[in-house]
Amino acid sequence: METNACSIEPVVKTEGPALVSKSSRPGGTIVDVNGIRIGGREIVIMAGPCAVENEEQLSHSARSVRAGGASLLRGGAFKPRTSPYSFQGLGREGLEMLARARNETGMSVVTEVMDTRQVATVARYADMLQIGSRNMQNFPLLKEAGMSSKPILLKRGMMATIDEYLNAAEYILSQGNTQVVLCERGIRTFETSTRYTLDLNAIPILKQRTHLPVIVDPSHGTGIRSLVAPMAKASIAAGADGLLVEVHYRPDTALCDGSQSLYPEEFKKLMEDLTKVAHAVGRTIHVL
Repeated sequence: METNACSIEPVVKTEGPALVSKSSRPGGTIVDVNGIRIGGREIVIMAGPCAVENEEQLSHSARSVRAGGASLLRGGAFKPRTSPYSFQGLGREGLEMLARARNETGMSVVTEVMDTRQVATVARYADMLQIGSRNMQNFPLLKEAGMSSKPILLKRGMMATIDEYLNAAEYILSQGNTQVVLCERGIRTFETSTRYTLDLNAIPILKQRTHLPVIVDPSHGTGIRSLVAPMAKASIAAGADGLLVEVHYRPDTALCDGSQSLYPEEFKKLMEDLTKVAHAVGRTIHVL
């Protein structure tokens, strides 16, 4: 007996991962990093160099972003690079420098963890653990980070769909850690004018589908210094709860991503403009 193709049961689309779903926490989640609340009315700015290079560079950059109005200090001690011959970060020495910069400026630290074996070590130094784009689907790492007591900053994979991204977040939440911040950082498309294509559509989509805070990284999303400020402002206007911005006191000599890093004076001007944009959409910038 032949089967009529029209009688095949249609595919039922599910609502997506249960724990990250908006319906599981309709009121939204506030992620608390040492008293800095991400996901509320205040917009939180995280800023600093792409990579920790030396004591002078980090100290100068940290003091600059603190003076400019950032609430969290970002800086990579471990760096995933496309080439194995590129600067890979200073490792534990970099973590120790970040801890000293925190003591000097009073800023909480967010830094990347790349391997399950690093989670405990990085967690001893950092206030927030970042899982980068290249590790978004490193499931053992997601689970290990989820078992830590630290807030997690999860970047979207450069070729990940929204569904894949939310499932990655689900791995973390499934381990009992609800303190997760999502970060849109650009996706790879056919466009070559920018490093990636910053997907600002993701902001309202993620806010509609999940209870987690959403921030944007306009530095990696564009890869071009002159585009960081306009895309940062557009991100806030679109509803982002914060930004992750690269700032270096000497970008032209940076060992990592100098072409997309702002000078301290550019960051200060950006913060002034962001205050106006935030006010226009009924929000404020968090100030330490």
